[in-house]
Amino acid sequence: MTNNPLIEVNNLKKYFPVSNDTFLKAVDGISFSIKRGETLGLVGESGCGKSTVGRLITQLYDLTDGEIVYEGQNLHKLPTKEKEFEYRKKIQMIFQDPYSSLNPRMTVMEVISEGLVIHQPKLSKKEKEQEVRRLLELVGLNEKHMHRYPHEFSGGQRQRVGIARALAVKPEFIVADEPIAALDVSIQAQIVNILIELQKEQDLTYLFIAHDLSMVKYISDRIMVMYLGKIVEVADSEELYENPLHPYTEALLSAIPLPNPRLERAREQIILKGDVPSPIDLPSGCRFRTRCPKVMDVCAKVEPEFREIREGHYAACHLQNEGEISV
Repeated sequence: MTNNPLIEVNNLKKYFPVSNDTFLKAVDGISFSIKRGETLGLVGESGCGKSTVGRLITQLYDLTDGEIVYEGQNLHKLPTKEKEFEYRKKIQMIFQDPYSSLNPRMTVMEVISEGLVIHQPKLSKKEKEQEVRRLLELVGLNEKHMHRYPHEFSGGQRQRVGIARALAVKPEFIVADEPIAALDVSIQAQIVNILIELQKEQDLTYLFIAHDLSMVKYISDRIMVMYLGKIVEVADSEELYENPLHPYTEALLSAIPLPNPRLERAREQIILKGDVPSPIDLPSGCRFRTRCPKVMDVCAKVEPEFREIREGHYAACHLQNEGEISV
């Protein structure tokens, strides 16, 4: 892993129009970077904007404002169609639901080779078959699966096909949008281990989106916590788990079950009160204040600044006082 960022996101916004003068602010001015060879985990509750971030990076959504810079090139201001075509194959996506992300009318051979047909049109039929066979072996399947249809596979097998499809065009950066959320617990670790092995073998960079913090810790170098369209905390994986600085992160971590029954019974789980506010009608000041167990008067008046509290550890919370957390 190098220190140079492969991708930089600056003041990214995505507003969905609800009416003439009303917008749903799914992503509201976030900035971050990902180094080449790194895995950045992105966590938060459903509806916080995680998947929207992934779809903006892969250009499935048009952004409202901000910029996405890949290898120094603004992806939304590429000079030519040829340049756009070149960058599209460098960034691929693994989707959340393996049951709906694969075309039921296409065989596995057709699903995986679709990218090859577009990006390597000179390949012969035999060469395409060889490449699909190689990709299936990479994800733990074999040539017997090539001519089957998606409905003939289990959820875990379908997600392996989805991973092989993403790898077909030899990408550098992969957005994994909750790739294990729809799978049985017994299969989830297998898929994550495949992603880890592929990263080592092919020098891949990941944005790994999930709501399961225990699995995110296992795969991620750094973790970014998101709430209602804003980033509230970013830190190295171990640092975030050992020293969470934001009350929302503390609440998410307290929900992870401990393997030791005695410790599990003794610890206190933080139960967040109330519902997540609507992204159409956001609270003033800190967006988390309506559910925060440590809320103060200032939280309703001033939006907290997202800043570095410790080396490499960033947070946006008024509990921070001169670089430390008030207790």
